[in-house]
This record gives sequence, structure tokens and C-alpha cells, in this order.
Amino acid sequence: MCKLKPILLGLSLAVAGSSLAVAQEPASAPKILQITREFIKPYKNGMAHDKTESAFTAAMTKAKFPAYYLGLDSMSGKERALFFTWYTSFEEWEADNKIIAKNSTLAGELEHASVADGDLLDSVDQGVFRFNPDMSYKPRLDVSFARYVEVTEFHVKAGHGRDWEKIVKMVKDAHDKAGTSAHWGMYEIAYGAEDGTYLVLSGHKSMSEIDTGFGENKKFADAIGQDGMKKLDELFGNTVDYSRSELFSVNPKQSYVSEDWIKSDPAFWKPKAAASAAKAAATAKKTTP
Repeated sequence: MCKLKPILLGLSLAVAGSSLAVAQEPASAPKILQITREFIKPYKNGMAHDKTESAFTAAMTKAKFPAYYLGLDSMSGKERALFFTWYTSFEEWEADNKIIAKNSTLAGELEHASVADGDLLDSVDQGVFRFNPDMSYKPRLDVSFARYVEVTEFHVKAGHGRDWEKIVKMVKDAHDKAGTSAHWGMYEIAYGAEDGTYLVLSGHKSMSEIDTGFGENKKFADAIGQDGMKKLDELFGNTVDYSRSELFSVNPKQSYVSEDWIKSDPAFWKPKAAASAAKAAATAKKTTP
């Protein structure tokens, strides 16, 4: 039962949207997800990492770079930062790479920022994942609301792909029957990790939503029944050889997001700018006869 806990949570999609490069609300979930993972040296996170990462966002903003990304700080496990970038296709990713190659100023600024940032890091790796719509459940398309993100990794044994599909279908059917608040997006590895690696991504407006997810476990168990749970446990044990969940918080200082996102909640995404605007408005109100 403990191995199933991650997938039994009431999950809400943390990464949705066609491409973050698209300003308007997307019509479908992103097909390609690139995740850069930075492992931070002990006690080098916080303001020090915010400062080095700000050089990347400043360069991107200056160049009006079209691909946005979301920065996350670990709240569990080894200290690290994640950076999520979305694309509608590999072709779109290639187009962004060409923009950097043709812009020597941007390329130089990013290289300089990388060297400074590297002084704070133990290691860096990257993974590329493809969205699996059949294994996702009621994915949300607006992710600007997310303040916390759960990342649950599953590794499926070789030759057990069909069994994994059965597991996910059983879980989805039980959530339908139970009427839980579950939402999730499923991503399958394309490059950078062992075949059979899947990520379930879950975003939350607040940590109270995590409480709700755990609280709905009983509703799920009642819906699937004892026989169904026994079958699910056995199938899971025979199919999955590894699972792990980690919790992250969204870091606005390390994120490069669209103006639409900033306008939706300026106090979160650009607190200094929002405070300055509020102060200016208050001063103008006082001085206006």
C-alpha cells in the first residue's frame, strides 16, 4: 500500500499548457518537457542561488526570448533546483536553440551566468519527457496558479508496459467512481534516464490541497474495494520496481515567465515591482487634490 501512496493522492497537473512560449491560454498539455536538475552545494542555496539565477532571467528578458521556464526549490530529499521548460515539439525546441546561436550577446551572457552559477553546484543533469495523454487524468491547462509541485517518479520493469497501462486505468476508474479531486499529468522518458521511467506531476495552489489529497485515500479505497485493492497491489508489485515522491516549491526569482503570468499575480512573480507600483499609486492618491 505504501508504494501506491503517490498515485493515490488527489493530483493536480503542475505542468500544463501547450508551450510556455505561447502567451495565451493553451489548448492542450505540452508534448515535450525538458527538466534541468541542479544539485546545490551545502548551504549554497537561498539568496546566493537566486542571485546567480537572476542573471539568466535578466538575459532572457532583455533578449525577449520566447521560451519560458519554471524554477523550483526542493522541500524534500537532497538540496536541488529543477527547471521545467515546455515545447509543443522538438522542432520548436530546435528553433529556440537557433535563436541563441544567432544572438552572440545572449549566448555570451548565458555562458557567463552558467560559469557563475556552476560555482554553487555539485552537479547538473537533464531529462527530456513526452506527454502521455492516455495515462493523464483531467489535466489542468493553467499552471500559473501553482505554488507547490509534487514530482513522483515510477520505473516500470522491462516488458511490463501493458501491465502499467492496466494499473493507471484501474486508478483512473476508481477516481471517477469515488469523485475525488484528482488531476495529474503523466510524462514518459524520451532521453536522459532509463527506459520505463514515468513522471506524475502535481501542482497545488497551497499545501492544504496536499492534505485534501491524502484525505481522499479512503474514498479511493472504498471505490476500488478490497478485491480491487488486492489486485492493484499485486499488479503494482510485479510491474514497478521503483517509485519515489518529492515536494518542491515554485521560486519566482528563478523563473522566467510571461507577462500574462506576472499580471495574474504580480505580488508573487514580481514582488518588488508590485510593491513599488502600490507605493507610487498611494503617493499619487495622497498628492492628488
